[in-house]
Amino acid sequence: MKIDRLEFYLVAMPLLYPWRTAYGEDHAIHAMLCRMCSGSVQAWGETSPLAAPCYSSEWAGGVFQVAQHWLGPAIVGQTIDDAVELQKRMSIYKGNPFAKAALDTAWWALHSKLSNVPLHKALGAQRDEVVVGADFGVMDTIDQLLESMAPAVEEGFARVKLKYRPGWDLPMIKQVRQAFPDCVIHIDCNSSYTLDSLNEFRALDEYQLAMVEQPLAHDDLLDHAQLQASIKTPVCLDESIQSLQLAKQATRLNSCQWVNIKPGRVGGLTPAVAIHDWCQQAAIPCWVGGMLESATGSAFCTALAMLDNFRYPADIFPSSRFYAEDLSDPPLELSRNADGQPSVTAPLQLPEPVLDRLAKVTLEKVVLT
Repeated sequence: MKIDRLEFYLVAMPLLYPWRTAYGEDHAIHAMLCRMCSGSVQAWGETSPLAAPCYSSEWAGGVFQVAQHWLGPAIVGQTIDDAVELQKRMSIYKGNPFAKAALDTAWWALHSKLSNVPLHKALGAQRDEVVVGADFGVMDTIDQLLESMAPAVEEGFARVKLKYRPGWDLPMIKQVRQAFPDCVIHIDCNSSYTLDSLNEFRALDEYQLAMVEQPLAHDDLLDHAQLQASIKTPVCLDESIQSLQLAKQATRLNSCQWVNIKPGRVGGLTPAVAIHDWCQQAAIPCWVGGMLESATGSAFCTALAMLDNFRYPADIFPSSRFYAEDLSDPPLELSRNADGQPSVTAPLQLPEPVLDRLAKVTLEKVVLT
């Protein structure tokens, strides 16, 4: 397909309430959307690295600059019939996976539309439904957390993920486990600890967590290997896995027992599938994470989650969980599988931004032809 036109939109999507993690809180999700056109056909991609370089070294404003000045000019006007070729054209520019993800997801959406093949099928998936989990950020009090968790447990969510940071740690987990003794729970540390906290992680073994996600530095593999060898609770890597190469190193070092894959963090769907396939060969199960994307971005996570080696409930949320009105239509809604668990089904047609809604949240826009 020939890429005739690219449009980049830097947006700030207001949240219903602040999302608090170990590195701070977000009141709006800062993201970039990419509209890719081939002839009269158009499709959308999305990447959401957030407002500040806290989750990773990238941030939405920087992603917008990288896309318009370097990645976009390397793509527009070119005929690109293969996603690997797209990644190759962008590879001259080091790093910047969130920026590359915008173009990669847009390419896949355009490919799906032109070939009339649902995205999950184009990625190689055989199923069309996966269960999802419920997530809870840092709150003002533990009582508030318990009150918020109760409906999710009653609704049958397959697991609960809790943000975890110094000051919101062992006492919180102790009370949660007492309140919900049978609930599948894991914690997400967002790189907020070091090996100096080894005894605390050993103490967590008592609470039978499904995993502890990204406990140590965002770019570390070696210390995670030492931690995993020292505790019974499985370690899951998130921020540390930014590429297929790092995934290969992590499995060889035994740095983890799970890998979280987010299309934005690894550079798009193309590297996400490659990491999934490598982990499957290495007998390391995966699960799909999210970055509070609009329905457009969440649809890419949903399609990806249909692949075989994603074996833990995904971080995919209904639009109404975080947004008064989703940027895109149709909004993402949950269904229930045959066992009554909240789940998502693979979209046959990908959601696209509603232009008047997009205009309200756009901070900057650029067009390349």
